[in-house]
Amino acid sequence: MKRKLIIFGTGEIAEVAHYYFSNDSCYDVVAFSVDREFLKDPNFCGLPVVPFETLSETYDREEYSVFIALGYSRLNGIRKEKYLAAKALGYPIATYVSSRATVLNDGRIGENCFILEDNTLQPFVTIGNNVTLWSGNHIGHHSILDDHVFLASHVVVSGGVTIGQQCFIGVNATLRDHIRVGERCVIGAGALILDDTEAEGVYIGAVTPRSRVPSHRLRSL
Repeated sequence: MKRKLIIFGTGEIAEVAHYYFSNDSCYDVVAFSVDREFLKDPNFCGLPVVPFETLSETYDREEYSVFIALGYSRLNGIRKEKYLAAKALGYPIATYVSSRATVLNDGRIGENCFILEDNTLQPFVTIGNNVTLWSGNHIGHHSILDDHVFLASHVVVSGGVTIGQQCFIGVNATLRDHIRVGERCVIGAGALILDDTEAEGVYIGAVTPRSRVPSHRLRSL
């Protein structure tokens, strides 16, 4: 029997979470929730939206779980805040792991994780709480992702890497083996990280400049 689930959020990520949980999980999504000040519409994805402030008055924590479907705003700080608030209310916190992910780490995955298709978690990997792995990432053996981390798509994390709390790793970034990424770092799209990074560092990959030759002059196209 499927456990009933309430998703916090009514944005794009909440809509994506609704799709995945509804089509590939042991949960039955029954409602959404947001802070009262952001409740603009009583329905989302055909389901009721209820104020988070009164959630425990409407939904029994013995019957319902909660999933926080938020992005990486404020270096994952908003998602962290709501995850901790839901835990404080006593709700079980759901995790989603795609059936199309390759998970070889004996299930060492925390609460409120969102692990989409084509992710590879090699042996001895540890995933903390409130971690998002968008599609297509490689997490190498013995690596540790601390709490409240967000990886965009096609990130390569080599073996033995530790990623500190509240980091954001952009699309196509590559991290060499046995380094530590300090807490609250931003690693930009396409960046190559070969050494330890300092906490709260921003590392941006090179941007491809526009060629002086316009596209209509390319003979092969």
